[in-house]
Amino acid sequence: MLDELDRAFDEPIERGKPRHRRPRGKGRSTVAFLMVFILLGVLGVGGYLGFEKVKGFFVVADYGGAGTGQVEVSLGEGSLTEIGNTLVEADVVKSTAAFIEAAEENPRGKNIQPGTYKLRKQMSAKDAVTVLLDPKARITKGITIPEGLSTMDIYTLLSKKTKIPVKDFEAAAKDPKALGVPDFWFNRRDDKKASGTIEGFLFPDTYEFKPKATAEEMLSAMVAKFIKVTTEMGFVKTVEGKLSVSPYEALIVASLSQAEAGIAEDLPKVARVAYNRAYKRNMPLQFDVTTNYWLQLQNKGKKHSGKMTTAELEDPKNPYTTTLKVGLPLGPINNPGKLALQGAVKPATGDWIFFTAVDKTGRSAFALTDDEHNANRDKACANGIPVCR
Repeated sequence: MLDELDRAFDEPIERGKPRHRRPRGKGRSTVAFLMVFILLGVLGVGGYLGFEKVKGFFVVADYGGAGTGQVEVSLGEGSLTEIGNTLVEADVVKSTAAFIEAAEENPRGKNIQPGTYKLRKQMSAKDAVTVLLDPKARITKGITIPEGLSTMDIYTLLSKKTKIPVKDFEAAAKDPKALGVPDFWFNRRDDKKASGTIEGFLFPDTYEFKPKATAEEMLSAMVAKFIKVTTEMGFVKTVEGKLSVSPYEALIVASLSQAEAGIAEDLPKVARVAYNRAYKRNMPLQFDVTTNYWLQLQNKGKKHSGKMTTAELEDPKNPYTTTLKVGLPLGPINNPGKLALQGAVKPATGDWIFFTAVDKTGRSAFALTDDEHNANRDKACANGIPVCR
């Protein structure tokens, strides 16, 4: 009987169960002791001897002290139950129940962050929680991927931070579907071919990668975050139902507005201009940022739109051109953030087909006619924005 009860408390809690349905160790112990005391009232002193023998059965299994040795444990995003299970598997704490109890008794117990930690084996649950809440115990530090970076820029950044060669990221990205991008994301409703690359699916965020994470694991984590964010905002359902475009086309628009808008408030407006030109007017977008993307693909430096040459803007070899071809380009030109994605899902209301940055804050002015657009360009030039060739 003793061995069976010990095992029951030592085993990790079953994964996937909602935490609010899991009996808390402290509550379980309290109820059990009340039952025993009631029995003592009935049985008297003779029953006390029996209580002494069984009282340990109702206390959650826990180690005592600060533990011994050292072990590295990687924790992902998850509930206290999932974290506790991981710690039990690494023999850091004796039971998930003890860990949950200790974490819930700590005012900051729910603030444990994903990452890899230096811990000791066979620690008390209370000590384990204390260490996990200490930033100095984390081995890995977050790598922040800014919004609007191209995959090429992301590979360079990750390589610099992790010392993994850029070529490893390039190799891992050759099969986006293997990294978690569902097939349907590469469908288009405008009868154009999709680029089929990972561009657009590497969600910009701060990531905690384990020390020995591979290029594939890092890119997969970023794709998973993209899928999570777009699912939460209803991206696919909304663009297919309300905008009548494919999710991939909306992702292209999000990347274009991310590159073109100088301030967040203009993202939905730039998205509207893209939709108006591509679908309502059936005309070239004339977004200079697609030329910059082509220049980067050729390992050439980026340029301000006002300094691009006609030959660069009208390069017939550019598969992403929005100067020579009508509609949206081959694919996304960067990896847009949440606000840009939201702007593509819910574009501003307006008939604009022109926009230009008009001041050094990045704010744009939007126009419907050539005359309005020319007036905005004059204003931009007067403010020192190099849009006048």
